[in-house]
Amino acid sequence: MWRRVYLFLLLVRLYFALSPSYLHPDENFQGPEVIAGRVFSYPVHLTWEFTAQNPIRSSFPLWICYGIPMFTLRVVWDGFAQGTVPPHVVYWTLRFLMFTLSMVLEDWAILELISSPRQRKVAQMLVASSYVTWTLQTHTFSNSLETLALIWCMVLIQRIEHDKRHSSLPASAVLGFLAVVGVFNRITFPAYLVVPALQLLSHFQRKPLSLIVLLLSAALTAMVAIAFDTSFYTQGEITLSDLVLRPVITPLNNLLYNSSASNLAKHGLHPYYQHLVANLPQLLGPTYPLIFLSFRKNLRTAAAVTGITLLSVFPHQEARFLLPTIPLLLTSIRLPDPLVNRRLWRAWLASWIAFNAVMGVLMGVYHQGGVVPAQMWIARHGEPGLARVFWWKTYSPPVWLLNGRNTVVDTVDLMGMPRADMVTRVVDGSACSDQDHHANNLTYLVAPSSATFLDRFRQDAGDTDEQVPFRLDQVWSYGKHINLDDMDFGDDGVVPTLSRVVGRRGISVWRVRKQC
Repeated sequence: MWRRVYLFLLLVRLYFALSPSYLHPDENFQGPEVIAGRVFSYPVHLTWEFTAQNPIRSSFPLWICYGIPMFTLRVVWDGFAQGTVPPHVVYWTLRFLMFTLSMVLEDWAILELISSPRQRKVAQMLVASSYVTWTLQTHTFSNSLETLALIWCMVLIQRIEHDKRHSSLPASAVLGFLAVVGVFNRITFPAYLVVPALQLLSHFQRKPLSLIVLLLSAALTAMVAIAFDTSFYTQGEITLSDLVLRPVITPLNNLLYNSSASNLAKHGLHPYYQHLVANLPQLLGPTYPLIFLSFRKNLRTAAAVTGITLLSVFPHQEARFLLPTIPLLLTSIRLPDPLVNRRLWRAWLASWIAFNAVMGVLMGVYHQGGVVPAQMWIARHGEPGLARVFWWKTYSPPVWLLNGRNTVVDTVDLMGMPRADMVTRVVDGSACSDQDHHANNLTYLVAPSSATFLDRFRQDAGDTDEQVPFRLDQVWSYGKHINLDDMDFGDDGVVPTLSRVVGRRGISVWRVRKQC
């Protein structure tokens, strides 16, 4: 029975992996957007992390996780088709890759970490039925890669620790490699690994050669990573003097940047208890009380608690930062025993299914779900005279998905700009619709359907006598889109806000006709 349920949950995971929801701009701008520009020569937008004087994001793990698949796809595409690989093919390939990595590496690690067959089945089902696994873990987040690196470091540590006779040199070498990749991927990685790593001290005392191999592997990986980053961020040809005198060490830059409270304030400050009282409940749902009331004391629990505690010291706290803790906690809790209290068991199970179903659909399908389809539509079906596209009240659109059209199409991200300022920007950036050159200087406006302010500008608006600076013609729409950042409970009230944001879900692409 459990095998059929697990197979069903795998299909659910695949469905959400191939749904174009958009959970955070970092899933594009800290990964695929960067590497796609190098592999396929797409014009891309690099965020400040990659353009600062002291860049804080490493390209090394990106080349491993995204560069290798992209190069492979380019070679295969050249063998069977002509021209450059379309970005939408790359996008869906990476999503399927993340699904595969989650299915193979995460689920395999759980089988290795848990010895009891009964506990293993329960843990596997919990992880496989979590919306976090369906959505966040199948998106191209550095946090998703951090989760895989951490859980396999713990597998290798367990293998080394349990092998009392041998030095476990291959496992030590791989552990050194993974640990460095994890640090270059995210500077938070050591917070999760510090306690598991301490378990190897006794093994290193017995088998010092294992420690030597681990350190050599880590040092070699670090040197290669620094060489990759120095080459990536150095203009022109890289020389030996660049590596020796001007190396780019992105984890150090990242640590220094995040050690400044003024820097973190630019991204939002949170109370020290944000992870504990808000982020963890959002990720764990009905299992959250169990991590306090019914849990197993093991290395996974210790690693998760240490990571949460250390990350809580920093005032900028997002839920996805805790992604590596989810499989560790879900495999360490004890569920209500159906033989002891069947009613409690059924109530908990129903709440777990309902929570993940709702959150899965919300985050895996509707959350900013129209941004990527809209950008893909503009790339393939946008009118030839399109000159600029304004995006309002959406996440930043991935520029690399424009398939090279961003050399002639200017993408303007207005984010959550106030209404009056948005109107001014659109008016200033649009050509008069009654001029001859308008057909070669078209402007689009992309906005969620919940932006009711735009109703007065629609060409089919009931009151066409109202004087507005431009009219909007809808050229495309997509229904599976909800903008959770457009909640205005204070001004509109709870029910009207939900009616607008959920009831008028969707996103539209409008052609702007400026009135002159």
